[in-house]
Amino acid sequence: MAANKAAAISHVGKIRSNNQDSGYAGRDLFVVADGMGGHAGGDVASAIAVTRIREADREYETAGEAEFALQSALIAANSLLAETVFEHPELTGMGTTVSAMVRVGDEIAFAHIGDSRIYLFRDGELKQVSTDHTFVQRLVDSGRITEEEAMVHPRRSVLMRVLGDVDASPEIDTWTLDTRPGDRWLICSDGLSGVVKHDDMQAALASKEGPRQVAERLLKQSLDAGAPDNVTAVVLDIGDTTRGDVLKDPVTVGSAAAPLQFGSEPKPATRASRLPALRLHPIRPATGPTHFEPQSEDYLDELIEEDARRVRRRRLTWMVGLIVLVVAIVLAIFFGYQWTQSRYYVGESQDGRVAIFQGVQQGIGPISLSHLYEETDVPVDGLPTYDKQQVEQTINADDLQSARNIVEQLDNAGGQ
Repeated sequence: MAANKAAAISHVGKIRSNNQDSGYAGRDLFVVADGMGGHAGGDVASAIAVTRIREADREYETAGEAEFALQSALIAANSLLAETVFEHPELTGMGTTVSAMVRVGDEIAFAHIGDSRIYLFRDGELKQVSTDHTFVQRLVDSGRITEEEAMVHPRRSVLMRVLGDVDASPEIDTWTLDTRPGDRWLICSDGLSGVVKHDDMQAALASKEGPRQVAERLLKQSLDAGAPDNVTAVVLDIGDTTRGDVLKDPVTVGSAAAPLQFGSEPKPATRASRLPALRLHPIRPATGPTHFEPQSEDYLDELIEEDARRVRRRRLTWMVGLIVLVVAIVLAIFFGYQWTQSRYYVGESQDGRVAIFQGVQQGIGPISLSHLYEETDVPVDGLPTYDKQQVEQTINADDLQSARNIVEQLDNAGGQ
C-alpha cells in the first residue's frame, strides 16, 4: 500500500544573515512560518510558532476536528509570542506568518495567516489555495492593481495579519478541501513565491521526481533568481487515502530546528500596551527586504492615499510622455513636409507637356508630397527618345533655378 511522501527544506538565501523561516513536515501535519522583526526576533517568532503548532500532529477523526485543532494551535502560538515579548521586551515587534495543513484521509484541513502560500498541483495545473493577507492583495482584490503590478509594488511586504504581540484574537483563515491520489501540495514562504515565476513553479512540481528533489529544484530556482529573502518549502505527495507514515521521522527545518536563543536573559518589565490590529511599521534588518508590521492607526489610510498618489503620478507621467511623443511626431511631420517643399523635379504634366513640380515624387499613402508648380509649352512627345524617357521618369533638380535650366535644355533639344 503506497504511503504519502513529503519533504521540508529551508535556506537563508543570498542576502539575509540569519534564517527567520521555520518549516515542519510530519506524519499528517505540514507547516511553514516566515518570521519578521529582523534581528529583534523574526527567527524566534517562527520557531515558537512551529514548535507549538507541531504538537497538533496527531490523528483526527474528521477534517473538521483537524481544522479546529489547527486554529487552536495558531491561537495558542499567538499567546506564546505575546508572553515571550512580555518576558523579553527587546523582542517587541516580532511576528510570523503561518500556513499549515493536516491530512485526514481524503481531506485536508488548513489554517493560514500572513503571506506564506499553499499551492495545489493537480492534473498539470498549479493553483494557489490560500489568500495573501497583504496590503497589495487588497488592492488586487479591489481591482486597483493587477497581479503583475502586485509582484513589484513597493508595499508588497505590508502584512495586514500576522501572529505576534499585536492582537490577542487574530483572524485566521481555516477551511477544508478534498484531496486525491496524485495531488502534490506545496507550502512555501514568500522567499520562494515572491521570486520564482508561477510557470517555473508549475514546471518543477510537474516533475516525476520525489518531493525532496522537487523542493531542492524550487530552492535552486529561487537562489538563481537572487534569493533576497529566506526560502522555505514543504512538498507533500498524496498517495493512497489511508493514513500512513509520510516520513520515517518528522522533519523540522529553519530556525525551529535549532534551540531558541534570546538576545538577553529575561528581565522584569511592564507589559507594553498591545498595538491595535492593522497598525503597521517597517522593521528592516541591515540587509534585504522584509515584512512590515502594525504601527499607526491611520497607516492603512496613509498607504491607500500613497498608492493613489502613485497611480496619479504614473498617469501624469504617461500623459506627459504621450503629449511629448505627439508633439515630436507633429514637428517631424511639419519639418519633413517643409523639407519636401524645398525640392523640385521636372516631369510630364497631365497635358503631356514638360512641367516643373515642387516637392518629391514619393507620397504617404493617398497623400501626394508634390504639386504642379509651373507648366511649359514644350511637348514631351516632341523630345528625343532618351530625353522623353528621362522626363517620364522625372528628373530631380536641386532648386527651382536648376529645374528651369533643365527645361531650357529640353526645349533646345526638342527644337533641333
